[in-house]
Amino acid sequence: MRLTAAGGAERRALQPRTRAAAAAAPAGRAMPSEYSCVKPRSDCSRPPLQWCPRAQSKMRRPSLLLKDILKCTLLVFGVWILYILKLNYTTEECDTRKMHYVDPDRVKRAQAYAQQVLQKECRPKFAKTSMALLFEHRYSMDLPPFVQKAPTASEAEYKYDPPFGFRKFSSKVQSLLEMLPEHNFPEHLKAKSCRRCVVIGSGGILHGLELGHALNQFDVVIRLNSAPVEGYSEHVGNKTTIRMTYPEGAPLSDLEYYSNDLFVAVLFKSVDLNWLQAMVKNETLPFWMRIFFWKQVAERIPLQPKHFRILNPVIIKETAFDILQYSEPRSRFWGRDKNVPTIGVIAVVLATHLCDEVSLAGFGYDLSQPRTPLHYFDNQCMAAMNWQTMHNVSTETEFLLRLIREGVVKDLSGGIHCEF
Repeated sequence: MRLTAAGGAERRALQPRTRAAAAAAPAGRAMPSEYSCVKPRSDCSRPPLQWCPRAQSKMRRPSLLLKDILKCTLLVFGVWILYILKLNYTTEECDTRKMHYVDPDRVKRAQAYAQQVLQKECRPKFAKTSMALLFEHRYSMDLPPFVQKAPTASEAEYKYDPPFGFRKFSSKVQSLLEMLPEHNFPEHLKAKSCRRCVVIGSGGILHGLELGHALNQFDVVIRLNSAPVEGYSEHVGNKTTIRMTYPEGAPLSDLEYYSNDLFVAVLFKSVDLNWLQAMVKNETLPFWMRIFFWKQVAERIPLQPKHFRILNPVIIKETAFDILQYSEPRSRFWGRDKNVPTIGVIAVVLATHLCDEVSLAGFGYDLSQPRTPLHYFDNQCMAAMNWQTMHNVSTETEFLLRLIREGVVKDLSGGIHCEF
């Protein structure tokens, strides 16, 4: 249309001149039609005006066609990306008012079972010893839970990129460690001769069991990502020893942080280190960096630098490649290998390094009931787990089931295996 319009505009501009020339032409001499194609004469250095726009339009066509193809390609690619995002982040909502009914007898049994676990004599080094017996050389008993120094080329941390290691990021890690005055487990927790850990998941199974009082009695309470305490303490307790999360999972509300919490950062990508540095220094993360996060991240963490820790990436590496026996990272054009463990499973393995005995609560994905609540704090359905592309839920469930059946850990809410 643009070419025709341009040609039309050229012809309209020539019409007055053509009429004047026709009036001045000798009688009996025919003038060429304004719509006929005039051939260029070999003895003329400048072709007729009507010929020029058409020749130029022919020369412009390949470049215009290439631009149109590029625009169409970008449009299709953009629509495809939006569709993928919709599949991954738009989930069906469940009616939690109907789904959170729990049989009163089950509530009593769960509470009695939790108290039974707490009243038994604590067994020093039981969790580590049991893991070493179960997985032999695939589990390292002396693995430091938190990063204490920047990795060197000869160490396991240097072999992989995040989250399995810190290859190419030694300087960034060193800068972060210099900002943190402490890198170990707090002394007041290490002083206890036998420690009991409970890892509290986000599962909807927690809602209604009223386990809050029992959970508060554990020595170390590990909470995951943004799972809230405010408004749910009757079911999940209100004691927090460790908040373990990656940037996108960190609570946005200051109410979810307590002054003595440990904030254990799980770093999945290079920009996560920049975010953690901003949180420790109480600075604002640059706007351009925020585009690298798949959802809103916290702008501040109301804790002192001494309360921050960096999870040892070897724990993630060992959990993924040795214990769960996932495939190691490889270059892919698109998609993932589902070789990254969930925060929950990573936290369970971390707990075996921190405590002598380990219990779970709020774990278990029952994919056979897609309309049940996924979390205890929102109305997201279990079916949402079918769209995630990073984690192998089936393999992780088998791993946790093995730990429970072998007596390595206890399941207080019965989401993986019910013993009450």
